[in-house]
Amino acid sequence: MSENPTESLLEFPCQFAIKAMGKSAVDFDMVVVEIVRQHVPDLSESAVTTRPSKAGTYTAVTVMIEARSREQLDAIYQGLTDHPDVLMAL
Repeated sequence: MSENPTESLLEFPCQFAIKAMGKSAVDFDMVVVEIVRQHVPDLSESAVTTRPSKAGTYTAVTVMIEARSREQLDAIYQGLTDHPDVLMAL
């Protein structure tokens, strides 16, 4: 196994699921979509799914994208983790 941290196990382009979680709010899914769309402008509405927690306190948003590079994924995750409404990004 290579010890080069810049090597990726992913081969680009590839389908990739971006997941973000936050407190349930009417516009939380739109916040996540806006952040992802900055890096994936051709994102379709059908690529987004949401799921509330059992108690309804939190919402998980999954966005399926065609990832083009590791840098693109890093930028998306940075944008998500920088936003105050996003509690976790996977």
